[in-house]
Amino acid sequence: MVAEIKELKTDQARITRMNTLFEAQRAAFRRQPYPSVEERREAILRLKPMLLDHQDEIIEALRQDFGNRAADETKLAELLTSVEGIKYHAKKVAKWMKPSRRKVGAPQWPGKAWVEYQPVGVVGVIVPWNYPVYLAIGPLLAALAAGNRVMIKMSESTPATGALLQRLIADTFPEDQVAVVNGEVDVAAAFSALPFDHLLFTGSTSVGRHILRAAAENLTPVTLELGGKSPCIIGEDFPMNEAVERIAFGKCLNSGQTCVAPDYILCPEQRVEEFVEQWRAQIGKLYPTMAENPDYTSIINDRQYQRLQGYLRDAEEKGARIISINPANEDLGDSRKLPHTLVLNVTDDMKIAQDEIFGPLMLVIPYKGLDQALDYVNDRPRPLALYYFDWNSGNAQYVLRNTHAGGVCLNDTVSHVGVDDMPFGGVGPSGMGHYHGHEGFLTFSKAKGVYRKGKFNGTKHILPPYGRGMHRFIYKYLLK
Repeated sequence: MVAEIKELKTDQARITRMNTLFEAQRAAFRRQPYPSVEERREAILRLKPMLLDHQDEIIEALRQDFGNRAADETKLAELLTSVEGIKYHAKKVAKWMKPSRRKVGAPQWPGKAWVEYQPVGVVGVIVPWNYPVYLAIGPLLAALAAGNRVMIKMSESTPATGALLQRLIADTFPEDQVAVVNGEVDVAAAFSALPFDHLLFTGSTSVGRHILRAAAENLTPVTLELGGKSPCIIGEDFPMNEAVERIAFGKCLNSGQTCVAPDYILCPEQRVEEFVEQWRAQIGKLYPTMAENPDYTSIINDRQYQRLQGYLRDAEEKGARIISINPANEDLGDSRKLPHTLVLNVTDDMKIAQDEIFGPLMLVIPYKGLDQALDYVNDRPRPLALYYFDWNSGNAQYVLRNTHAGGVCLNDTVSHVGVDDMPFGGVGPSGMGHYHGHEGFLTFSKAKGVYRKGKFNGTKHILPPYGRGMHRFIYKYLLK
């Protein structure tokens, strides 16, 4: 009880502090509502030494939070992607800020029209636990490029990383420009209820609904980056060894704890056993041992570990064929490391078939023809990502035009997320809105249309009384 009271006081203090930060950022934005391109670029570039000079601390914080997080996965998926994003935004921000000229119609002649991109104000970013550095830095870059102030709420599931990023950001920016907030669920709820000028949330679909409801009270625009069950379709004739190697890149990264990780495989029915054997061999090649292997990332916490184990128990009880791949037959029980596991003979009443997996488990679904595979995808909520393996470009185009997904990789998995010049976002249950690329700048900007009239006032000729010659001329030649 004493610990609960202490934590309550801590969270209450954090909420009070958070409200103070929000008001400070709002006041700072009022004082400087349109930072110059030099100021924006300088703010963006401050992040590069912040990350590079503290690589070892970031790697260690994530290792602590996960129990084991492969250092190279942190370098590849958190640091490299963030640094590339910094370079990209610094290079593009001047071009994005330029007003966009637009044409005027006959009724507005003579006049000029253009669109200016104005910062919206104070942006809130809610970060998930799976890639807490990259998914904090990515939205921050877009918001800074657009000229905004930013508050970042880190996940309570990554306390070490949250504390480190809070310190690094405080050393890099004044708190009325960028600030990091930590805390439990009550703090997160209070954060989402603040009247931000834009709120971006990355996380589960169920929590996304709560975020949207909270933001609706303030009519806060929201970008939701959610998840869902991302399908992976293997074409009839695609080389299986190639498919497995490329799918493994996306599924093994972070032990499958990735919002765009392949969730289920749609495999030609006559090739299912071929896939199983190739997958078994690939996992054995990548992870000949798991228990003491620093390259094999753990499940983030006990709650997520038990959730995944529950999926397997439920599926097995309902008739699924479970293939656990543990090359050295090690006891992983005390480590929160979970072997890569294939689940076959799947039925729709299994929990694993209904929920996003978010771990090293993968369904294998047989199909008889491409249309049947697409029907399976289209009968389910629209996913955040879709993967299709086929050298036939005609088939690929058919898949693109007959499915909906937030993004697509052809003959690869996950890589599209790292393309800075492309928008990233979901559709329907997998999210709404975009960031990354120019679309990220636009998300955090108000596109303000401006019309300017010169000294000659053409509209005076169409003022009442109506029915004059000018009116008859306009109606005759323009209403066609």
